[in-house]
Amino acid sequence: MDAQSDVNRGEFTWKISYFSEQEATRLYSEAFSVSGCKWRILVFPKGNDTDHLSLYIDVPDPLALPNGWTRKAKFHLSVIDQTNNGRSVRKGTEHVFAARQIDRGYPSFIPLTELHNYAAGYLANDTLVIKAEIRVLAVTPPVNIQPARPTDDFDSLLTSLEELIIAAETNGVNVGSSLGRRDGTLTAKIPSLEEVEKAKLSLKECLSDLFKSNMKERLFKALSTLSSARTRLSPKQRIAIDTFLANFNDFTSDFLTFEQDNAEFELQKLQKDQWLAAMTKCHEAHIVCKQLMGELVKEEEELERKMEEVKSRKDKLFLDWDVVRTKSEEAKSGYKNKQKKVAEAEEKKRIAEERMSRSTTAWSNLKTQFC
Repeated sequence: MDAQSDVNRGEFTWKISYFSEQEATRLYSEAFSVSGCKWRILVFPKGNDTDHLSLYIDVPDPLALPNGWTRKAKFHLSVIDQTNNGRSVRKGTEHVFAARQIDRGYPSFIPLTELHNYAAGYLANDTLVIKAEIRVLAVTPPVNIQPARPTDDFDSLLTSLEELIIAAETNGVNVGSSLGRRDGTLTAKIPSLEEVEKAKLSLKECLSDLFKSNMKERLFKALSTLSSARTRLSPKQRIAIDTFLANFNDFTSDFLTFEQDNAEFELQKLQKDQWLAAMTKCHEAHIVCKQLMGELVKEEEELERKMEEVKSRKDKLFLDWDVVRTKSEEAKSGYKNKQKKVAEAEEKKRIAEERMSRSTTAWSNLKTQFC
């Protein structure tokens, strides 16, 4: 990225080798900083659902930024004419980047037919050069930008020299490209044949199972080693390695995300099967309960029938009891009446007995005197 006197302005140049052979749907440049904010270029080599090259400015790692973050910026994107014929395509706009709007650009930047016309000069040696110019207008929350130091120019020059040396050692890995580097790490010198063979073996082990412990780091190390061995690989192998390295974080993240999502799917499926088993068990219990309920209903109906019989017998018994009670009252009344009459008759009998006793005594005296 070219240094600017204004810390709120910045430029970044990205060179993509073997552009016409890229198979990835999208490519990201390495991140660069302007006004204390990180940015990167996003390109769709075959177009984003269009027959044009699609080009955007993108905010990397938006999830790592604080809640409510925004970045207002003016930017220009250019596809460079490398034949110096003045046909570079430059487009610019202004946008407020936020959590839900992390990129902005042009789905139809330049027709693919024009881009791949080598006479136009956009793909010199099958290398595409993209330039980004950004001016940051406002940032929320504010970013603390360190003031320029006297050694910054020296550090920038030293970094440029290191990049040029690495580019020469790696046989054409371009400065600013995401190929051959990740997170600003410098590519090592050209490896030996033994190192290349070890890297190939390590790569095979990594590809067999990316999700083992430390496999991601081993994979990147192996790819970096093989990327440096430009003369010991076939063109297709170089393209495959460059493509993967250019989108290393995205690709490995996709694998890991799939593994997590697949595990979540299996868990949800297992839990669904468990709930299905519980539902089946409940259904069986429902059938048993229904059968028992049917039996109880029949038993209840039988009991109700018996209760009707008992009630009928009870009602008849009450009727009989009323008859008995009536007769009992009649008998009681008759008994009391007769009891009274017996008492009266008994009194009359007593009186009659007394009279008879007198008469008998008189009779006996009379009989004694005359007989």
